[in-house]
Amino acid sequence: MRMMDSKIRLAVIFGAGIAVAIIAMNVYLTNVEESIPRPEPVEPGQVIDKSNFKMAPDIVGIAEYINTTPEGLEERIKGNVVLYDIWTYSCINCIRTLPFITAWDEKYADQGLLIIGIHSPEFEFEKNPDNVLAAVSKHNIQYPVVMDNDWETWNAFENRYWPRKYIADHEGYIRYDHIGEGAYQETERIIQELLAERAASLQMDMAEQTDLVNIESFDHTKSRTPELYLGYGFARGNQLGNSEGFRPGQVVSYSIPEVKNPNQFYMGGVWASGYESMKLEQSPGGVDLIYRAKEVNIVTAGAGTIEVYLDGKPITSEHAGIHLDGHVLEISESGLYNIITSEEADWHEVWLRTESEGVEIFTFTFG
Repeated sequence: MRMMDSKIRLAVIFGAGIAVAIIAMNVYLTNVEESIPRPEPVEPGQVIDKSNFKMAPDIVGIAEYINTTPEGLEERIKGNVVLYDIWTYSCINCIRTLPFITAWDEKYADQGLLIIGIHSPEFEFEKNPDNVLAAVSKHNIQYPVVMDNDWETWNAFENRYWPRKYIADHEGYIRYDHIGEGAYQETERIIQELLAERAASLQMDMAEQTDLVNIESFDHTKSRTPELYLGYGFARGNQLGNSEGFRPGQVVSYSIPEVKNPNQFYMGGVWASGYESMKLEQSPGGVDLIYRAKEVNIVTAGAGTIEVYLDGKPITSEHAGIHLDGHVLEISESGLYNIITSEEADWHEVWLRTESEGVEIFTFTFG
């Protein structure tokens, strides 16, 4: 690893106190988990007291239905165990859960499990049906997906997180609730137990399930830079390091300072300061930040290219993300791109440079 120069080290030292507090809060928020108690095994004919469980709300306010119809979905919900997955396609935490969810669909759909992807968008471009259809195809999602563009179903569930999984039993009672990534084995065991409960209630024969889907989950860096939003309506606290600051709805000429604080981003060039993003109005443009993580992703839109530099040099194959061609990111669609992937987490400085006017950057996420 290339050592950081003295100015970067100085910035890291002075920012360490703030950084530790921010990182600690980020780890806490990322790992928030609320789970309803796990169901107990049920014998045929056994009556379960469900007075303390809520019923799953109706799916309402849907803009588009994918892999289903309104009538077909309503009919399929009846009598099945239903996993409601609240997600959005540019969310890296949601994307990491999809291999497990699609595997559960393949494994348990014929045994009474119905998975419904509730796509509740974070950004405006995620309301576009073509974009969501492309994501569904990319991730090989065969189960129903509903586009909850106005968050009506999100609100019906009283949800506040991406991703979130609710599992309702065959009578419609929510029996399990998990926020964020992880707990995959626990979640699958709940699926198995509720399917067994359904079979017992319907007096159906069902072979005992013991094996679990074997997929390697992402190993998060415990102390990492928190998500950084470039839109003034989304940014939390003092995320933008430039003295010019956010100027809602204005086109701003930003200058990157010589000394930077960790866990803040610094704009260079002429950018429109938008509610959701920064949009390059005049080339060239750049973004700098000092971060701690092993993985860096950006959500971007527009058309063009972005060059990626790590610690002052064009990024090499050792650290290049899966969406880079050499050290260049080609933006072909609105969504999430992985730009840095390393074996170990450490402090680094990344520079983005672009001459593609109209490119928008929404957020940086770290793993």
